[in-house]
Amino acid sequence: MSFDLSVWALADGATPEDVRTAVRGCREGRHPERQPDPRVVGFYRAITASYPDRATGPGSPWAVLPLHAASDHVELNLDPACPDQVLLDIERLAAEHALMLFDAQDGSVYPPPARMPG
Repeated sequence: MSFDLSVWALADGATPEDVRTAVRGCREGRHPERQPDPRVVGFYRAITASYPDRATGPGSPWAVLPLHAASDHVELNLDPACPDQVLLDIERLAAEHALMLFDAQDGSVYPPPARMPG
């Protein structure tokens, strides 16, 4: 069983419920018809530079290859035995790219630090 996260590029002011709605749409096969969001592209390039998703091999943190990437999100299915550093890198890169992080295990949504009330 994998540990599943996804990162989302939604409009400014998006709420955790907006993310959950988008996740439900993805699971139902609905994806927006638009150009890929540059934040998603940047995140995908950065995470796969450290953890490639096109070739299997020892040490890969991914339970499902390749990563599911859409115009507004990237889904990350992690091997439960992956190093904690992978999770830290995902969190850091999500914040750097102003993406909201969805934890599929409990439905939690974590906004980028800039969006958290001060």
